[in-house]
Amino acid sequence: MSITSANKTPARAARKGSGGITLNDVAKLAGVSAITVSRALNTPAQVSPETLERVRDAVSRTGYVPNLLAGGLASNRSRLVAALIPTIAGSVFLETVQALTDTLAGAGYQLMLGQSGYGGAREDALIDAIVGRRPDGIVLTGIMHSAEGRRRLLASGIPVVETWDLTPTPIDMLVGFSHEKVGAQAAVWLHGKGLRRVGIVSADDHRARLRRSGFETRWRELGAGRVPACLVTAPSTLGNGRAALLDLLAQEPKLDGVFCSSDVLAHGVITEARAQGIDVPGEVAVMGFGNLGFAADVHPALTTVHIDGAAIGTQAARFIVDRTEGRDPGPKVRDIGFSIVERVSA
Repeated sequence: MSITSANKTPARAARKGSGGITLNDVAKLAGVSAITVSRALNTPAQVSPETLERVRDAVSRTGYVPNLLAGGLASNRSRLVAALIPTIAGSVFLETVQALTDTLAGAGYQLMLGQSGYGGAREDALIDAIVGRRPDGIVLTGIMHSAEGRRRLLASGIPVVETWDLTPTPIDMLVGFSHEKVGAQAAVWLHGKGLRRVGIVSADDHRARLRRSGFETRWRELGAGRVPACLVTAPSTLGNGRAALLDLLAQEPKLDGVFCSSDVLAHGVITEARAQGIDVPGEVAVMGFGNLGFAADVHPALTTVHIDGAAIGTQAARFIVDRTEGRDPGPKVRDIGFSIVERVSA
């Protein structure tokens, strides 16, 4: 009868309270104090094997989930890191998110992911919500944040890592690369292949615009003339790339090359070129950005700019863990660079 009564106690407590099983409910079922349950869950080495087994059995039977917020208030540590990316549809960020998740998990932290969009309006609201929950660290994509957002982040005292961009004046810490240099190097590469009528297909987000600007500036310096361009809304699609090639050909019928702000757009350009009977790279060379998983398997295989997204995620996680645990993270700005991967398309 005592076991039956104990089984009913959590249910009654849940109905009177917020609807969830509490630490006290688990303690009653296990026949121990709430402090003992807390120790069993947080520092199991401090309780006997028999007590630990009783507590774990009670947790299993009730479905109890520890209140991490309450524990965080007591220790001033949440063991939670928040990351904002423009879109979960953007596969270019997947390696970074995976490396963040794995590296943080290895140090006992969990990753919470937020989708900020490309316009920036949603980012401020997300930053407010995240700062109010006091994570142990915040990882941001890019460096273009509103003045109010920067002020809130600076005032919070929470370790912040900006990623996928480069600036000498980060909010706190940064790991990324120069988009202007990516564009400039792409221009040099394509010019070196003998191309002179190269167009650009670019998304309209800030980082893509930087790549476009870097390309156009370097192209002019090389004396190669104007660069026809087609801008599409981010996040861009394969269909955007197909339509963009037709737009570029209308601007420059003798087009001999295309630099795209993403591999997805480049795939679309190649697809439309084949539909139009245009040989790639014989008549039009194509270069992408991101070196996504499909880039090597497109026909023809895609020449692209490789970014080590995993290295970005790993370093961002290390920055936060080191800072949170009182270690010197070293240089606060890390430039991981980039490389051009030559394949058949260019």
